Amino acid sequence: MRKNKVKKWLVLLMASLLLVSLAACSASSNSASSSDEKGSSSKLRIVWWGSQERHDATIKVLELYKKKNPDITFEMEYSGWDGYWDKLATQSAAKNAPDIIQMDAQYLQEYATRNQLAELDKVNTGDVDESLVDSGKYNDKLYAVALGNNAYGMVYNKSAFEKLGVSLPESGWTWDDLFNMAKEIQPKLEEGKYVLRDFTFDASIYEMYQLSKGKGHLSKEDGSFNIDKQTWLEWVNTFKELRELGVVTPPDVTVSEQEYDPKQDLLLNNTVLIKQSFAAQFPSYDSVQPNTFALVKAPMSKDAGGYLKPSMFWSVSEHSKNKEEAQKFIDFFINDPEAAEILGVSRGIPVSKTILDTMKESFEQSQLSQLTLIEETAPDAQTFNGGPKGWGDFQNNGYRQVGEELSFGQIEPEAAYEQLKQVFEDMIN
Repeated sequence: MRKNKVKKWLVLLMASLLLVSLAACSASSNSASSSDEKGSSSKLRIVWWGSQERHDATIKVLELYKKKNPDITFEMEYSGWDGYWDKLATQSAAKNAPDIIQMDAQYLQEYATRNQLAELDKVNTGDVDESLVDSGKYNDKLYAVALGNNAYGMVYNKSAFEKLGVSLPESGWTWDDLFNMAKEIQPKLEEGKYVLRDFTFDASIYEMYQLSKGKGHLSKEDGSFNIDKQTWLEWVNTFKELRELGVVTPPDVTVSEQEYDPKQDLLLNNTVLIKQSFAAQFPSYDSVQPNTFALVKAPMSKDAGGYLKPSMFWSVSEHSKNKEEAQKFIDFFINDPEAAEILGVSRGIPVSKTILDTMKESFEQSQLSQLTLIEETAPDAQTFNGGPKGWGDFQNNGYRQVGEELSFGQIEPEAAYEQLKQVFEDMIN
């Protein structure tokens, strides 16, 4: 009988120990799960493109935000422009895009129509110009918050112009002034140096030309094709002549450019004297070679050619599990004075009116250059058109491909125009 009692007692003891062990494991498991969920909810993936100067400033702002919000961590992804959109498209299609996405106007409608962006209803935009706020809307809903005010114009090597003893470009100049200037300066340059980058395959620069001719944007409001044939042929034939004269970069040099790379950007490696630029891109040049470059308003013709636009946006992925935290960061990014001081004009002139009023009195010359371009462009600026769904792909791939074929002499202008029209129809909407 005693053996049976002992045996029963041991069984009960083992059962009790097992229950305690299981409870401990369960508690441990729940604790780990809770910890994992907490860690996940306070971790934000963020992606952007830009120059080293922009990268450095952004990282410092992320560190400032973490200091003020210790429960938040960031996983950073950043690169140059090349390859950025291909990677983001792949991530978005797999519903694995970063929580916070640096967005561009030419891609905004495409991502919004595919329901890949979240509506932003918790970001305070009360101190931002209404037109800039509206630039981030689609179907009257805010999907992107502008990070900087911006103008499209030209950047040139001011130091080189002064050494050559030639007149500097000035606001109010025309396209004919630009082309004639290039022809006059080219004989003064050493072999392998050119006044202009060949603009044949660049849709955004051609758009400035077409706007200045009074022919409107390259696509209409309904998304239909609007590249004016006569104006476009005039443009590409002008650059054909300039290539033959050796005034613009040869095709192999043009297509090899990697913008903002100190060794492969045609302006930074001193291959050309003039190219296109947004005001917000100016720090990318000035930070590499300080006090060397200058900005000038876009050339004009019948009308002005330049326009104002948001430099870029922050958006939030529709598939993010941290939408609210992501919006809090965006609010901080555009409205916090300490963040603004760190960022300077690395993404364009600040969108907050209060912050801009505080900052501009202490602007350095490069920052004043950006502000001046915006102020000179504003009075007669063309309206901004981000383009229809698929516009970014058309501009950066379709239009460029046709332009490259033209530059290399693989197709004649008339045939190239028809091909361009077909490519547009295939890629848009």
